[in-house]
Order: sequence, then structure tokens, then C-alpha cells
Amino acid sequence: HAGRAAHPALNDGAEAVSASAIAIDGEAHTSHGKVPHVVPRALGTDEIPTIIQSFATAAKNAVEVAGFDGVEIHGANGFLVDQFLRSSTNTRMDGYGGSLQKRTRFLRELLVAVTAAVGAEKVGIRFSPLNGYNDMHDNDPMALSMAVAKIAQDFSLAYVHVVRGDELHEQKGNVLPVFREHFKNVLVANMHYSKDEANAAIAAGEIDAVAFGLDFLANPDLPARFAANAELTTPDSTTFYVGGAKGYTDYPMMA
Repeated sequence: HAGRAAHPALNDGAEAVSASAIAIDGEAHTSHGKVPHVVPRALGTDEIPTIIQSFATAAKNAVEVAGFDGVEIHGANGFLVDQFLRSSTNTRMDGYGGSLQKRTRFLRELLVAVTAAVGAEKVGIRFSPLNGYNDMHDNDPMALSMAVAKIAQDFSLAYVHVVRGDELHEQKGNVLPVFREHFKNVLVANMHYSKDEANAAIAAGEIDAVAFGLDFLANPDLPARFAANAELTTPDSTTFYVGGAKGYTDYPMMA
């Protein structure tokens, strides 16, 4: 659920909703070009159970109908779960906001529903406590990291996937040691790793795996390139978040 990051132009005119009525300071990509983000409507407490159930239904459909091995809940990068977690987007003063404990309530209720639907061993989650993408900030990202890591551990999730930094280079710190300390299952890290750095971090026990996004987009044969120590194609950022095959399915395979 994209929450406030979903523009009505991309959602059949449906209004954007979020933890609080705070718009993203920026523009949304639509089929008609970039347009300013809209002010979302703050969700009522009576609406939240229905949204949480939609996550559980989606997880069950993915596993039982589509045959997926598991699901990853997107709790990162400024989408709805993240909007409830972080202080810049959750200014509520009810059971879902006003303190860090209350800001994590949406996440906890969501995990109850999803793990009941498919089993905790089939559920992972992604967090980005430092990432400013989608105009996101938190007043204490280390405390937030500890809180969500402990919650993931309480539910014994299959893995936690962490965006390790801020692509906007505004929020500093290293949240990975916090997750490593408080979450004991598989820890996956992401954001601008090289092959060598990834291998070194895994060998040192800092993390268990690395997820590659941009490099995989630009190198559809990335595992083969890593194995051959081959040069990587650099992704073309001008083609991100636009329609058409260019920059999506036209990157070359290794010769």
C-alpha cells in the first residue's frame, strides 16, 4: 500500500490516504508526466482493520493461489507502513501515534494478520529507517530501528531486509548493527553494495545476504557477471519510473 505516495491519477481517482494529512514535498510520476503530490486524508481508526486485512488477503493469495514461496511486506521507502512508523509522517495523537510505541502499532497488527494468514516462516519485511526517499525522516532512527527489529524478532519472521542508508545523503548513521543485535533470523542489507563489499560484510557476520536492485535492473545476468568478475552496466537513471521498454527490458546480456 503506497499510502500518500499514491497519486489519484494512478489509482482511478481514489484519494490518497496516510497516517496523517501531510503531503510529500515533491512530484509524482504519472502517465501525463510529473504532477505535485496531493495532501492525503488521515485514516480513521475504523478504517485501519480493513487495510490490514487487505495485506493478509494479498499474502494468502500470493502463497496459496499464485504459489509464491513467501511474501515481503514493504515497510520501507515512504509507503504506508513506513508512514505510520516515522515521526515526520505520523503526527497522530491516538492509539496509532503520539509515541514510538504507538507508531509501531499498525506494524504489529499487520504482522499478526499476515503471519496468521500464511505463517511467519513465509513472511519477510523491508525497513528503511534512514532513507529520505518520498520525503521521509525520523527524529530518532536508531530507536526506531531497535523497535522494529524487536518486533520482527517477536514474530520470528523469516528475514528482515534493511535499506542501510539514505540515498539523499541527509540522514547519517549505521542501523545494521542495531538490527543484527535485536533480530536473530536472516538479515538482508541493501543500498549501493559492490560485490566485494557484500562478500566482506557477509564474511564478517554483519549481515547474512545482500539484495541488489539497480545493478540487477541494468544487468539481467548479474549472477553470471559476478561469477566471471565481468564489468557491470551502469543503470540509466533518466529512464526510472517512466513507461516503455527503454531502461527496463533493453539492457544487454553479457557477451
